[in-house]
Amino acid sequence: MKIAYLVNTYPRGSQTFIRREIQALERRGISIHRFAMRSDRAALVDPADLAEDDLTEHVLAMGGRRLLASAVGWAMRHPGKALAALRLALASGARGGRLIHLVYWLEAAHVARRCADLGITHLHAHFGTNSATVAMLVRGFGGPRYSFTVHGPEEFDAPVALNLGLKMRHAAFTVAISSFGRSQLCRWARGADWPRLHVVHCGIEPAKFPESAPLPASGARLVAIGRLAEQKGFALLVEALALSQAPGLHLTLVGDGPLRPALEAAIAAHGLGGQVTLTGWADEARVRAELAAAHALILPSFAEGLPMVVMEAMAAGRPVIATMIAGVPELVLPGETGWLVPAGDAAALAGAMDALAATAPERLAAMGQAARARVLARHDIDVEAAKLAALFAG
Repeated sequence: MKIAYLVNTYPRGSQTFIRREIQALERRGISIHRFAMRSDRAALVDPADLAEDDLTEHVLAMGGRRLLASAVGWAMRHPGKALAALRLALASGARGGRLIHLVYWLEAAHVARRCADLGITHLHAHFGTNSATVAMLVRGFGGPRYSFTVHGPEEFDAPVALNLGLKMRHAAFTVAISSFGRSQLCRWARGADWPRLHVVHCGIEPAKFPESAPLPASGARLVAIGRLAEQKGFALLVEALALSQAPGLHLTLVGDGPLRPALEAAIAAHGLGGQVTLTGWADEARVRAELAAAHALILPSFAEGLPMVVMEAMAAGRPVIATMIAGVPELVLPGETGWLVPAGDAAALAGAMDALAATAPERLAAMGQAARARVLARHDIDVEAAKLAALFAG
């Protein structure tokens, strides 16, 4: 098999799970060509991401004129397929996005040409957004069959506008990263398409988590990790911290984003400056170090898919406090590997923090080990890549 991956912007520091998946497939002897519409190189810091960027063919880097010439040339050589793909593009953009779908049509024509040049037998897109649209149109041009992975929550916010049902109908198969995710796809797929909806988890590399660091000797240290944006619920976390009755509670907030000034103001307004540390963006090594320095991860999100940070925290032997949304309850088990609370409930979040602070160190350590065992059993990237490889071969 010769597979191509297609992502809108790749690589990105927040999407290392795609790189891990590709590399796991390559370890199985599958040849992978990376396509992306654009690069995010200026924002990349991790040497592994920079190396991945060097391996990726960025379509828009060729410039508009060359892209137009390539696309039109391919369309003229395959007029019937080009017309079919054009009709599909116009139908997909019927709700007011026809102009951008004409751009996707041009991109698809070029990618179809490149797939023919490279002997690609299957095209797999990540995210059910424009990358899946281009993959569908590549197929319309007579290119290889395609599939795509849906992560959420963005796709579930606008399933009609994104034409998820149409994309699933034309795809060889569609992947969700959790059972919850698959259930949402079932809402928008025809019943006849349900057998082609599969769950393949995002994975971690167990070798990078060889053993758990001992829990900190004193205090109650929590770490929250993620982009400082609305859906992550960090403003609610600051409110919950102000409500908490736990003595010596400290929160380290790892990440950056547009809400940082508002969060800093809320921390100051609640008089929590001595209890909260904001680190800004951190690489993988720093994230692991912050997990090792904490008693637990806390995830106050309003919307998620199935966050990689939960998997990494559990692999590091740390219990998790999280909101009971999306695929999170499939991994975090109340009383066994952590605590689950209703999303948007600051008092419940504070209560979970108080419960963690009151839990004996031996019990916390046991919960961390149970968390580690569960995530290693369910999210080994090589096991999940094998599932995906079987789908590609099918």
